[in-house]
Amino acid sequence: MNVKRAMRLNGKKILLGLTGGIACYKAAELTRALVKEGASVQVVMTKAATEFITPMTMQALSGREVFVDQWDARIANHMPHIDLSRDVNAILIAPCSTNFIAKLAQGICDDLLSTLCIARPTKLPLLIAPAMNVEMWQNAATQRNVLQVIADSIQIIGPGAGEQACGETGMGRMLEPTQILTELIASFQAKTLLGKHVLITAGPSFEPIDPVRGITNLSSGKMGYAVAQAAWEAGAHVTLVSGPTGLEAPYGTHRIQVQTAQQMHDVVMAQVAHQKQAVFIAVAAVADWRVSNVSEQKLKKSAESRLPQLEFEENPDILASVAALENAPYCVGFAAESERLLEHGANKRIKKNIPLLVGNIGHQTFGQDDNELVLFDESGYKQLARADKSSLARQLISEIAQRLSSAK
Repeated sequence: MNVKRAMRLNGKKILLGLTGGIACYKAAELTRALVKEGASVQVVMTKAATEFITPMTMQALSGREVFVDQWDARIANHMPHIDLSRDVNAILIAPCSTNFIAKLAQGICDDLLSTLCIARPTKLPLLIAPAMNVEMWQNAATQRNVLQVIADSIQIIGPGAGEQACGETGMGRMLEPTQILTELIASFQAKTLLGKHVLITAGPSFEPIDPVRGITNLSSGKMGYAVAQAAWEAGAHVTLVSGPTGLEAPYGTHRIQVQTAQQMHDVVMAQVAHQKQAVFIAVAAVADWRVSNVSEQKLKKSAESRLPQLEFEENPDILASVAALENAPYCVGFAAESERLLEHGANKRIKKNIPLLVGNIGHQTFGQDDNELVLFDESGYKQLARADKSSLARQLISEIAQRLSSAK
């Protein structure tokens, strides 16, 4: 039975600010996404923002009254710039205009939203998603202001590059709502792997028989991709080496796509040699054997109905190869078993000579959105109860970070 996915912002209170810009239309979708993830959203708009989207629209989507005027009498003490920021977990300005970035950089308070940001508690996170014309973004004054707000511990999300409403192309587009949502969720995660390089494999391998057929397995890559996303959320620089999947690359990560186990081995070893990796997590369900007599043409049925004779050879053991290196990274393996998980998992960890192995029952997790894991180390094993794969990935990254910290 599938487990319902956890709402990633459950219980969080977000103050969403909108400034003037055509990207205000994206704020509507962003608000829906925030609410869907369990957040309570309080919208505050500048008067310029109301020229692009109405407060009524934002009220309908957030389910809460929208504030625009700093003298709003709905706040009992007539101090919305104080009261609205005292009971939230983060302030997110999306879209954030050139003008508003300048206000933040210079401490200008001339409307409710700017006054609210400057009057926020010191430790309250403020995130901004810039949205403007490419020339405005590249302008020297804007770049000076950007450097200032970064120095003031304001987190900048984006901008992206692409076609703009004015018809020009370049940097300045506000990121898409899903990207902003991912950045916001990550801002609440502990940066337990901050600055560390983490290399992860995910998905199945595909071993060709002929140009159109091959041997593979039912791995969807979802667990590996979730681990990659969780590692990025924890502050790591993540490289994901992925077999064939239909998944989008996890946000913020660098994905290298391969097909065969040999290709995955070669890329992994090159990555380890090129960049000092702190952690290697081998999540991919890699084929143990490959066909040695691959046909150059599609194998046809013969008139005598004779079956093709396939010959096999063993694929390289990627995890064992990395673990055997001098100054190897902290190695974490995955074992997809079909039975006797506690016995096979413990034995496999010792055989691979790695500090941590993650076991699961393969046919109960391949293609699913949830899983249950058993962590094997030198002290025994620990079970992680069935949950959605994103939640389990965050738990696993936390466990790895704790072990790295204790090993110092």
